Amino acid sequence: MIGGIFPVFNKEISNTYTFEREPPGVKCVGFDLRAFQCTQVMIFSIEEINKNPALLPNISLGYKILNSCSTPTNTLRAALTLAGRPEETESTLPCPPAISALIAEAGSSQSLVVAGMLGPFQVPIVSYFSTCACLSNRLKYPSFFRTIPSDYFQAKALAALVKHFGWQWIGVIQSDNDYGRNGILAFSEEVKKFGVCIAFVGTILRTYTMDKILNVVEMIKQSTVKVILGFAAEGDFYPLMKEVIKQNITGIQWIASEAWITVSRISTPETYQSFGGALGFALQKMAIPNLKPFLAGISPYKDPSAAFVRDFWEIMVGCRPVLPGEYIDAEATNVICKGNETLMNFQNVFFNVTQLRETYNVHKAVYAIAHALHQLVFCQPAGEKPVKPCLNVSEIQPKQVTEHLQRVNFKNEFGDHIYFDKNGDPPASYDIINWQLNDGQVEHVTLGHFASDTNGDYKLSIQEEHIVWRTGNMVPTSVCSDVCPVGTRKAQIKGKPICCFDCIPCADGTIANLTGAADCTPCPQEFWSSERKDQCIPKTVEFLTYHEPMGIAITVVSILGASLSLATIMVFFHYRETPVIKASNSELSCFLLFCLFLCFLCPLTFIGRPTVWTCMLRHTAFGVTFALCISCVLGKTIVVVTAFKATVPGNKIARKFGPAQQRIIVFSCTLIQIVICILWLELKPPFPDMVFRYSNKKMVLECNTGSEAAFYAVLGYIGLLAITCLVLAFLARKLPDNFNEAKFITFSMLIFCTVWITFIPAYISSPGKFTVAVETFAILSSAFGLFICIFAPKCYIILIKPEKNTKKHVMGKI
Repeated sequence: MIGGIFPVFNKEISNTYTFEREPPGVKCVGFDLRAFQCTQVMIFSIEEINKNPALLPNISLGYKILNSCSTPTNTLRAALTLAGRPEETESTLPCPPAISALIAEAGSSQSLVVAGMLGPFQVPIVSYFSTCACLSNRLKYPSFFRTIPSDYFQAKALAALVKHFGWQWIGVIQSDNDYGRNGILAFSEEVKKFGVCIAFVGTILRTYTMDKILNVVEMIKQSTVKVILGFAAEGDFYPLMKEVIKQNITGIQWIASEAWITVSRISTPETYQSFGGALGFALQKMAIPNLKPFLAGISPYKDPSAAFVRDFWEIMVGCRPVLPGEYIDAEATNVICKGNETLMNFQNVFFNVTQLRETYNVHKAVYAIAHALHQLVFCQPAGEKPVKPCLNVSEIQPKQVTEHLQRVNFKNEFGDHIYFDKNGDPPASYDIINWQLNDGQVEHVTLGHFASDTNGDYKLSIQEEHIVWRTGNMVPTSVCSDVCPVGTRKAQIKGKPICCFDCIPCADGTIANLTGAADCTPCPQEFWSSERKDQCIPKTVEFLTYHEPMGIAITVVSILGASLSLATIMVFFHYRETPVIKASNSELSCFLLFCLFLCFLCPLTFIGRPTVWTCMLRHTAFGVTFALCISCVLGKTIVVVTAFKATVPGNKIARKFGPAQQRIIVFSCTLIQIVICILWLELKPPFPDMVFRYSNKKMVLECNTGSEAAFYAVLGYIGLLAITCLVLAFLARKLPDNFNEAKFITFSMLIFCTVWITFIPAYISSPGKFTVAVETFAILSSAFGLFICIFAPKCYIILIKPEKNTKKHVMGKI
């Protein structure tokens, strides 16, 4: 005996009367043709098995089918009725009265109740439409099986579908039961992995008041979502659907769970305006041969006691069947059947047996139980010979059937492979269904497939990439916030889901070259962001060039100074025998002029793109040439001082400080600077460097000194020589000669020291290429200071006042 529980009536209402098939005070209404079809498929399958000589030979299957009214309490009452064994059993009965297995139920909440109650007694339960993943817990429900995939798979399939179409902002509607709540929970966990946000969760149930339904409708109207998932049973979803159609809510892409995507009651032209193009997953469709004649042969006149047939007849034929001898209520409003009605030529979806989905699962459930019984009774799979019972039918216990159901693995006559995994679930396999309108009728068009393999991998395949929705409209977009354009980044809005964000322009120096960037990417150090902040562009390279005004000015002044130095050398050479030239130590003067010539050329090394060689040359050349200059000036100063000392009677210093000693002083003082520069170049030489601190958009190329200590040692040594010259020249400033060179050296050293004392803070604080300009200015101004103070008076006398170029005038005797 196999038991069956089906929600033939899908709604329970309070009633003061007592009905035959309902408990006192309760009435079940809302005849469900699909559930009734399932009961008939169960009967059909049992009769088919009884006629099959290879499956359970010499054993007949019987059935007991009860209505659950689609409520957990009625389902539990029906299960206890079927599973209970009466105390008194007629000895003439050929079969034990208790059921060996139970096919139940459509709703997950109802199956949870039955599995929880009968599980400890190891009564096998096979569900054909309960998909809640919670039922896969073998510890809590050890005897529960099902021929429909778990919602664990459907949640993954729905999430993959949402990801495929790029929907990121969706709403969900759930049934207020285990099916809806657990399904949405699993779906939410899956879509979070893809960054999808759920805007709202609406809860519905067939027994809800209209106020609750209207609250959900208002939630839909107020939301900005364009995609809504309805994870609800058909009976729960239908009241909401009617209200959505009534209020003419359109423009929403509906996603359906397998519970209502192919239901005929809600797949009508009237619903198409609001729900047209609905997309969802359905069980794979199958056809059962010979089922249509069986369904067409249903009649209340064949078996007056057949359950639910009279209700079915009244719904299908439109009249109430009255059997012979039955009392007819004169006040009844129903039309009374004449008795000659038939279903043979009826055109109704009820008789369409070519696209069976959940109904086919009932067929598989019956056959799975039959194969388990066959293995139990004959100790071998069906179809293997010889067939000899190894167990008496009367000894069959539900626990044994459960154990054999766990090992069921066979192919039916349609080539369908039937087996249960370790959780009592079959493998997942769904069709992707889309509602489309054809000749005024809604068709369920298969667009793709989703399946899981034995390795636990899942694959979504959509055959038609260019899907037309709702008479020409393409797939809608559904986002809380538009994708951030290039040059901007997402900024999360406090208190809202991650899909709701503002688009903030990238900060200077950062870019976002892709739409929807979560963060801006910093540009490399040598680059800067464009105005649109969508790409990194090279920074402007800045260094002192010959083409800009500052470079031109430095070049002109430098060449002018060098030219003046050469011209003065030529003047000195031409007038070398005159008293002014002889009095100014012509050898040191010419050498000093040559050194000044080199000093005037030094600034040219500071112009142009810095390289390794120019960086080393500019600082060392500057240091050595100026040390050479000041050494020459120092030699001249010493000559003047010794000349002053020579005026004192008996002093022989002047005779000891001749040309050879002057050369030694110049060479030795310069040699010290050369040693400092060599050590600088060996240990930590100057090098070209890119400096970014002056400007974000500019990259300054300059020479890094390498060793700051060496750089300031070079400057310090030059300063030491200059101060020494200044002190010695100051001591000889009051010589009686008309041409007192010590005064001019004093002035030149004052200018020199002033320039370089001013240079240090200006050098440190000047940005970019102005640092180079300050240094070249210091070189040129100090060089001109030396040149003008020391040589301009001599040239003036030689060229302008030749009458003063006499020995008497030089000695101050005129």
